[in-house]
Amino acid sequence: MDISHFYLERGAGEPLILLHGNGEDSSYFSNQMEAFSAAYHVFAIDTRGHGKTERGSAPFTIRQFADDLLSFMDSHALDKANILGFSDGANIAMIFAIKYPSRVNKLILNGGNLNTDGIKAATQIPIEIGYKIANAFAKKSPGAKANAEMLGLMVNDPNISLEELKKIQAPVLVIAGTKDMVKEKHTRLIAESIGTAELKFIKGNHFVANKNPSEFNDAVLKFLRQ
Repeated sequence: MDISHFYLERGAGEPLILLHGNGEDSSYFSNQMEAFSAAYHVFAIDTRGHGKTERGSAPFTIRQFADDLLSFMDSHALDKANILGFSDGANIAMIFAIKYPSRVNKLILNGGNLNTDGIKAATQIPIEIGYKIANAFAKKSPGAKANAEMLGLMVNDPNISLEELKKIQAPVLVIAGTKDMVKEKHTRLIAESIGTAELKFIKGNHFVANKNPSEFNDAVLKFLRQ
């Protein structure tokens, strides 16, 4: 492990780990911490190179972030946890559940995608263009290099196959916004490919946890209590 994660911690009981999206940090879940920590031991983590967690020297990939999560759990003596991931955090959670099934209790996947085909073109095309520009200047500018790495997560990752997805054994709740940047058919494909998954659409865009927290929190807590 070449990094130490910054994280927010609240509550007691069964562990619940929250994983934010691309370019964000643990503060994304400001509308979840109080609601979830009333019943769970909540850890909201800043991913490698995000927020207050250092970049380190290991690869900047979704699969590396899943391995980082394993290191975090080991260092905090968390044998098993519920994991809620948003956007890239959901992609990390999927990879983690595929690679380390025995470490997952329940899984909540909010706005995740298997590949770039799952993202609406109006969102994905500007990301691809921005990535190409940042990449072109990456050798000359540390800022451009960092930007290229961040955008690269949404261009080169996560590339999860349906065969891999079918390996997930944990109970799963798939959540997306009714006007999400992830295509509805793609969200449905993820839920249908996991035999244990429930599917829930919540009114709003990609950021339903932040913008529509009451409905989002109710759905998550209902699922965790089942």
